[in-house]
Amino acid sequence: MDRVDQDSTERAEPSKLALDGTANEPAATFARLAVEFHDSDGVEETVEAVVEFALDALGCSYAGVALAVRGQPEVPAATDPVVAEIFQFQMAAGDGPLVASMRDHSTLLIRDTTAEQRWPDWAAKVLSLGVRSVLDVPLATGNGTVGVLGLYSTERDGFSTDDEAIAHILARHASVAVATARQEESLARAVDARKLVGQAMGILMERFDIDGDHAFEVLKRHSQDTNTKLRDVAAQLIADRKLPSV
Repeated sequence: MDRVDQDSTERAEPSKLALDGTANEPAATFARLAVEFHDSDGVEETVEAVVEFALDALGCSYAGVALAVRGQPEVPAATDPVVAEIFQFQMAAGDGPLVASMRDHSTLLIRDTTAEQRWPDWAAKVLSLGVRSVLDVPLATGNGTVGVLGLYSTERDGFSTDDEAIAHILARHASVAVATARQEESLARAVDARKLVGQAMGILMERFDIDGDHAFEVLKRHSQDTNTKLRDVAAQLIADRKLPSV
């Protein structure tokens, strides 16, 4: 091989490494994440994939997700009981960076909990659990904030600028995945409810020789009189065959 060919080969080698090596690891990793989210069954499995990925991608000590459910935060996934304890402490007090992040749709980075003055009670709590730095990133869609990704490190200033950028990308992926999973669960519940109501209507129609409209009115009236969801009225009728008055 002459010198020109050898130089060309040497110059080409880094490009090959860039295609197969660490230069493209983030893209490959997020591609794998998207597949895992797609394969997850429901909201709980989705957020569990989020927190496990956060540990791998960011090297933080702990991670968790709090979701807004009917205006109140719930904790469906955490990598350690420490996270659940920190989340529950803030929820009980109604204050802290997680609450602020969810309320204001803002990212909050606490570089050193020993110097945190905005939430002194919270800072004392997380310090007692060995946490020195925190990154809370909202999970937001076009319809608002659906939750918060909480990242925790036992090291002071444990999150770099790159970590924060990756956390934002992860949060965007997670926001879409959670919103999609919730929509699918809602649709599944709606389909199940229609099936139950249809089955209950069939029982009423057969037992009392009434038409479908009348059977539905019976169920609806009983639902209103007892302040019970229509789906639950239908399920109870199917289960115990105790029919409301026609």
